[in-house]
Amino acid sequence: MDGRGRWMDNVFIERLWRSMKYECVYLHAFETGSEARAGIGRWIDYYNADRPHSALGGKTPDEAYEGTPDRIRLAA
Repeated sequence: MDGRGRWMDNVFIERLWRSMKYECVYLHAFETGSEARAGIGRWIDYYNADRPHSALGGKTPDEAYEGTPDRIRLAA
């Protein structure tokens, strides 16, 4: 393949959406869009700041990001 449409390209984002649905959306009955936005925002804050990730050696994404050199961080 030429690199477009490969299943591996979407693995990481699909895993994020799956985690968000099962850990946040399906557990709360949001009545309005603003409630959903606030609840999902809180979950994303939790996901980045407090939830350890096995792929990062038990670090949170915030901790892993703080450990990267500035020139690499600017590229992302």
